[in-house]
Amino acid sequence: MTTTDRPRGRWPVRPPVTCIGETMAALVPEPAAPLEGADRLGVRVAGAESNVAMYLADHGVPARWVSALGDDPFGRRIRAEVAAAGVDVSGVRTDPLRPTGLLVKDPGTDGTRVHYYRRGSAASALTPELLDDEAVRTAGLVHLSGITPALSAGCRELVAALLEPPADERPCPVSFDVNHRAALWPDGTAAGVLLALARQADLTFVGLDEAQALWGEELADAAAVRELLPQPRILVVKDGGRAATAFEGGRAHTVPAPRVEVVEPVGAGDAFAAGFLAGLLHGEGTVRALRLGHLTAGAALRVTGDHGPLPDPARLAGLLDAEAAAWAAGTDGR
Repeated sequence: MTTTDRPRGRWPVRPPVTCIGETMAALVPEPAAPLEGADRLGVRVAGAESNVAMYLADHGVPARWVSALGDDPFGRRIRAEVAAAGVDVSGVRTDPLRPTGLLVKDPGTDGTRVHYYRRGSAASALTPELLDDEAVRTAGLVHLSGITPALSAGCRELVAALLEPPADERPCPVSFDVNHRAALWPDGTAAGVLLALARQADLTFVGLDEAQALWGEELADAAAVRELLPQPRILVVKDGGRAATAFEGGRAHTVPAPRVEVVEPVGAGDAFAAGFLAGLLHGEGTVRALRLGHLTAGAALRVTGDHGPLPDPARLAGLLDAEAAAWAAGTDGR
């Protein structure tokens, strides 16, 4: 039996899904314009793991978000908005000493820059002690991203504590989205840390472009990434707006992305991960899970925020059931 054929952890995955990571308040110029000349800033919620939890809830999957927020207006607003999306936030702690993290977007002609104000935030103080929380102990699947280990030594220890035990000794499978944010890794350690974590997860998501940026331009395609990451039971390699490939054991399934009119790409990766996980949790095959990932990503691509509405159920079902040729030629636009 090869490494890629070996069963890992408890499978298939089951709900509830517990998503662990920081969510921040985001200040965004309205209308979109360079920050220096902006007269108005809107307040939004921005967090990779809470994005995943909210889209899972949209798909009818019981989802929890576990984190820490400051005892401040931003923290109360974030908790309320995530809960309003149908996510269980009972595992979110309130830190009376540290603030809620903040980011500010600066749109420009060459893209949007993001300025982070999260050093010393409530979530950066998370440690492995969080694993004793009931929302983590009773999870059917834990979802993490590569953002969390960049926040502090304690956060890195937390992620390691979840991923270092052998898969068959974990309480539940762990899903990991590499989600590389270069600005969070000024010490140059991202490549090594994220490679080790990506190899330890039961299910790993990574973009082809970020794999190339982290681990070398010679990773020319999804198959090359699989050679680098043979350990996860499932590896999903996303190739931008072109396609996504899921490797499971010795099998590979590639599904092209439908055409979408892109308003802003932020949050699409989180939405894709949620859609794919929802497909697995609903008992769909790998191809349909990939389709659901693409369709959920489209919901994020069509809005300026991180969380957009899914297609109505009838259209969603029709797109999932489409013949391969019709899917490849189609669009999920409405």
